[in-house]
Amino acid sequence: MDGVERKRTEAQRSMMKDSDLKQDSGIPERVTLKKEIGLLSACTIIIGNIIGSGIFISPKGVLEHSGSVGLALVVWVLGGGIAALGSLCYAELGVTIPKSGGDYSYVTEIFGGLVGFLLLWSAVLIMYPTTLAVIALTFSNYVLQPVFPYCVPPYIATRMLSTICILFLTWVNCYSVRLATRIQDAFTVGKLLALGLIITVGLVQIFGGNYESLTPQVAFMFNKAPSIGQIALAFLHASFAFSGWNFLNYVTEEVVDARRNLPRAIYISIPLVTCVYTLTNIAYFSSMSPEELLSSNAVAVTFGEKLLGVFSTLMPISVALSTFGGINGYLFTSSSILKINLGWPKCCT
Repeated sequence: MDGVERKRTEAQRSMMKDSDLKQDSGIPERVTLKKEIGLLSACTIIIGNIIGSGIFISPKGVLEHSGSVGLALVVWVLGGGIAALGSLCYAELGVTIPKSGGDYSYVTEIFGGLVGFLLLWSAVLIMYPTTLAVIALTFSNYVLQPVFPYCVPPYIATRMLSTICILFLTWVNCYSVRLATRIQDAFTVGKLLALGLIITVGLVQIFGGNYESLTPQVAFMFNKAPSIGQIALAFLHASFAFSGWNFLNYVTEEVVDARRNLPRAIYISIPLVTCVYTLTNIAYFSSMSPEELLSSNAVAVTFGEKLLGVFSTLMPISVALSTFGGINGYLFTSSSILKINLGWPKCCT
């Protein structure tokens, strides 16, 4: 017995020495992701990921499939409500399973590693690269549009600029979480200011009496009664503009006091985006007839050319800012799956 007690005592002393060595050397016993995302940055991540190219592309599809201005506005409001319900469900998941990685972490926790593995690699190999490519191409097209005002930007130029944009923002996200969040904050403010300009100009038009398309008698005039399928397609176009509401859950472990700030960020962000989207569409309809909007390939650019005169180049620049911030937010959140689950080095708390 004395031999057993002696070995146990020696083992305890060895463990205490190891613990003291770790404390003396400053090595933490547990390595976790550094919590650098406060409430403001959490809100800008949600807003920055939602507001991208969608609000400049989707209005045409929503109007086309809904069949009237009034129903299109209803679709935008209800689309925001659906996004809010999904966000609240994800907020509950985020505080119940407080892990970064979003869908991957929840699927793995509930259905096991195989299903999580399949989801992870389908996202890494297919979903994330293609989405980033679409947003980056939209960015390069709008950046180059003022340079080539009378023709389509060259194929090589758009691809090169898209590649440079993705590589630069990838480097930023690898270099510093703080720098990536600062870029996200700045470009989110920029895109909100751009949409604020559209809304302000639209409200000036409405107060000037240009609201024929928004009167109830005209707004709910249907060329043909929309079918259930057409209304579903209108909601699909609106949902594309609202996509990104779940991306804060991809970085849950990096959110300061996630139990409180995750739901708060959702309560603030989703109603704000819904209000901005609805007012932006009202501004579009205050200056363009439904026929003009449907015939436009770039609604915001047509809006700027019609109302802003020499300042019409602000619209492509605004769309470029919006998509640039969207690329950064998408990289910042989606890369968390690789950082957490594929052995990416973690920062110490």
